[in-house]
Amino acid sequence: MVYEMSTERTQHVYHPAYEKKTGQTQVTRQPSAAARLAATAALLLVFCLAPALARAQMREFIYTSAPFPSAHASTLVELKNGDYLAAWFGGTAEGQPDVAIWSSRRTASGWSAPVELAREANVPTWNPVLFHAKNGRLWLYYKFGPRFTWWTAARRYSDDEGRTWSPIQHLPAGIYGPIRAKPLVLPSGVIVSGTSVESYSSWAAWVERSVDNGLTWTRIGPVTLPQLQAAPQVAPPPGEKELEPVGIIQPVIVSLGGSHLRLYARSSSQIGRICVADSKDLGRTWSAARPLDLPNPNSGIDLVRLRDGRIVLIYNDTSTGRTPLNLAVSTDGEHFHNFAVLESSPGEFSYPALIQGSDGNLHITYTYNRKRIRYVVYPLSQIPR
Repeated sequence: MVYEMSTERTQHVYHPAYEKKTGQTQVTRQPSAAARLAATAALLLVFCLAPALARAQMREFIYTSAPFPSAHASTLVELKNGDYLAAWFGGTAEGQPDVAIWSSRRTASGWSAPVELAREANVPTWNPVLFHAKNGRLWLYYKFGPRFTWWTAARRYSDDEGRTWSPIQHLPAGIYGPIRAKPLVLPSGVIVSGTSVESYSSWAAWVERSVDNGLTWTRIGPVTLPQLQAAPQVAPPPGEKELEPVGIIQPVIVSLGGSHLRLYARSSSQIGRICVADSKDLGRTWSAARPLDLPNPNSGIDLVRLRDGRIVLIYNDTSTGRTPLNLAVSTDGEHFHNFAVLESSPGEFSYPALIQGSDGNLHITYTYNRKRIRYVVYPLSQIPR
């Protein structure tokens, strides 16, 4: 005997009891066995896949082709409608006069083609930073000049989520706004921004505060390691024209709760550790810096405080080079534990940007071998407690 299962989504069903009672024939259409089986299978598939999907990382390049061969130093912000806007500097190579600020928007259909966001005449641009002030204004800050020891800050803003932008404004000498990583916007609207100065033989972190949604800044600092300030000057090595600078730069600021803020900074190779300093008055005054037991190969870092209070760090867990690229988590801002390796191949994976999206997940961008910018979504459910 051969049994056949109908592939039709419905089947005719005869009801003899109804005919016996009423003398009329009733035939109705009901889901077929195949349709019922398919529906059950679909529900089981959704039920089984949901945990896996929640655990899955999403990894993609922001672009596959662009009008520039080199890209570095990305920044990332979530827009009010749930889209994401990324920016970076791109051109022939870092420090070349054709280097401009480029951006791309991620919608439900993917990333847009890169568009030029800012360019300066005959000098390179550096280190864009995107962020929202509490009043909703979207800011872009960046630097321009022939080299990082001799640059000026510039900015422009958008009041329509990046569709149109104000004219570029150059800032006064010595005022930079956020130097590489996003600033901290306090519930009051005060913006606390990490900045730094890279001069001959010496680096120092600074903090800038704005109480008017980013229009003006007050500079606080410097924040340094005291033992370095007391070190005697030495001559450059034989054959070298300049000393290797010593100090800390590119600070990232997070809240540890209440009025306690902590600054995390990149350090020069002589220090080789991520360094921290603390403020107990919402960034008005700062302690001296000190090293943590976390390596830093003279490369940028980023951190974010999750809505549940945990702090996530993205950094190169190595003393030399810029690979691997790791994620680490802390419950106290002092002791971090690695929980993911985003990149481990030979190459450069550096200058990350890290935010927590409205979906709760980590949204990350970083330099991929100086050729492209990679975007990663890391599920909140996979961050250990």
